[in-house]
Amino acid sequence: MWFAIWGEDAPDSLAARKTTRPDHLARLQQLKEEGRLLVAGPCPAIASSDPGPAGFTGSLIIAEFATLSDAQQWADADPYIAAGVYKQVTVKPFIKALP
Repeated sequence: MWFAIWGEDAPDSLAARKTTRPDHLARLQQLKEEGRLLVAGPCPAIASSDPGPAGFTGSLIIAEFATLSDAQQWADADPYIAAGVYKQVTVKPFIKALP
């Protein structure tokens, strides 16, 4: 089943996000290679593809896992959590209706 993983950024976490990004992306790349990644990306704090110092408010990942518990365990192991980028992570089942 698909699961939506929403990571909400902590205040002033842009430097930690930049430093930890390669490790975060490596995990997403693995999901992609396994055919389990629907979409992933950050949410800029302003309406710009390059928000500069405004940074980001969080990230959305939609990926396939066998169970909610599996999705939660994967999300809990994200390098952004260990680095203090995410202050909160929410994982919910997701049904792709369109397109």
